[in-house]
Amino acid sequence: MIPIKTESAWQGTSDCRNCGIRETALFADLTEADFGLIHTPIDDLEYRPASVLYQEGQTAVGIFTVRSGVVKLQRLTQDGRQRIVRILRPGDVAGLEALAAHRYDSEAVALTQVSVCRIPLEVMHNLSTNSQHMHKQLMQKWQRTLKEADDWLAYLNFGTASQRVAGLVLKMRQPTDPGVCTLFSRGDMGAMLDLKLETVSRELGKLLRAGVLAPADKAGRTYRIQKPEQLLAR
Repeated sequence: MIPIKTESAWQGTSDCRNCGIRETALFADLTEADFGLIHTPIDDLEYRPASVLYQEGQTAVGIFTVRSGVVKLQRLTQDGRQRIVRILRPGDVAGLEALAAHRYDSEAVALTQVSVCRIPLEVMHNLSTNSQHMHKQLMQKWQRTLKEADDWLAYLNFGTASQRVAGLVLKMRQPTDPGVCTLFSRGDMGAMLDLKLETVSRELGKLLRAGVLAPADKAGRTYRIQKPEQLLAR
């Protein structure tokens, strides 16, 4: 695949049949007949950290499958704060609610360098209507999305500050190496956990001083988990 920049027009550069994450992505169960229903271009797009994929309330043009990197979904609270409601990683889908509402109900922002496939709504509606495989896949994704949103709130937004930070560290372990976690700015972490930036910094400092975590990069975003049992005990 040849990634294109977000300012480029849709050119149909995606090769869904040979996608490296196809087995975990939205098109995992498509047959050759299903691919014949795709007549509108699907593009690979790249976003730099802090770039906005789409805004809350914006009229939807498509949904996004994350191929690499991490995306945050955030909403504006009544008191004007940004609250992170979910984190997306490779294989996850952003903007699925647009299939019903035609608008995005949150803002999607790249937390790291991100590559995504942008799938036009008309493609998704056509596949959902004419492909049993795709309809089933969409329903499963939708159910999983709702469950993950509920789990996120239940797992990370209750308990003491120490428990919330420990929970986020465990949640953000790398799938290929559970001994390593990738975190974000203290401000983003506070928005995820409903904690003040200073509180997040203090709790992370405790974990570092206790040897539970050890920095794995100079940027202070990747950590090696040296005492996982102490995170689980919090």
